[in-house]
Amino acid sequence: MFSVSEFVSGVSYEECRATADWLLSNTQVRPTVGIVCGSGLGGLAEMLKDQQVFKYSDIPNFPRSTVHGHAGQLVFGTLKGKPCVCMQGRFHLYEGYPIQKITLPMRVFKLMGVETMILTNAAGGLNQDYKVGDVMIIKDHINMPGFAGISPLAGPNDDRFGVRFPCMSDAYDRELRQLANDVGAELGFSDFLKEGVYCVLGGPSFETIAECRMLHRMGADAVGMSTVHEVIVARHAGMRCFALSLISNRAVMDYDSQEKANHEEVLETGRQRAGQMEKLVSTMVGRLGHHNNNNSC
Repeated sequence: MFSVSEFVSGVSYEECRATADWLLSNTQVRPTVGIVCGSGLGGLAEMLKDQQVFKYSDIPNFPRSTVHGHAGQLVFGTLKGKPCVCMQGRFHLYEGYPIQKITLPMRVFKLMGVETMILTNAAGGLNQDYKVGDVMIIKDHINMPGFAGISPLAGPNDDRFGVRFPCMSDAYDRELRQLANDVGAELGFSDFLKEGVYCVLGGPSFETIAECRMLHRMGADAVGMSTVHEVIVARHAGMRCFALSLISNRAVMDYDSQEKANHEEVLETGRQRAGQMEKLVSTMVGRLGHHNNNNSC
């Protein structure tokens, strides 16, 4: 009989607890908000006051970020008076980590007291009404790896984290989405703020034209290689989630097109829009109240 830790590549409750306890013993911050910075969006962490930084390589049981544009460190501090922890750089399936290892930080954050997760990513726009530089509030997702049984919740379920069969129809918190729209309108961002469905693929190759066409017909507005696995684990643990996609390139849908997706374009778009995204997120954080969520439908 497998133990939980053997089955899920060493990310048992005990190891998550040990990592959380190590962090809690090394910082005075008791975060209630967790923020994950996507490609080119690490500047969100720079907004935190009284920063305390831990490199992933120094944190027990943490994987390491290997992607250009991801700093690879946790930043603790306060944002608009709220205690926060910010991931500058996340982990992806294409880096070769087991999916349970990719999502380990979500469980560590839960054990540290985080109630609300805010996640950002850079994504390719499938919706033909989207322009490069638009920011999409994620209202739902399509989990393509999940269709093939690649789930961060696969293996024995540990009830100390959450229930065996968690609901995902409320994965992206409706109140937080409304707050984002309200704040965006106040800040004058409504012209580039959208709301749509995000589809995750494994990567690291960008999508083919046929894949983009298929995903668009399935109902996806944007496509990327992250976020969904983190949201599933966060919701399993009862945290509420809000996520934004920066549309960094338009997915190529036409065989006659000469366009090609590339990572440098992703980072450059991030640099151009980053300040406004930081303003949106920081204003939202300032208006968050305490929230005891659960994972029932």
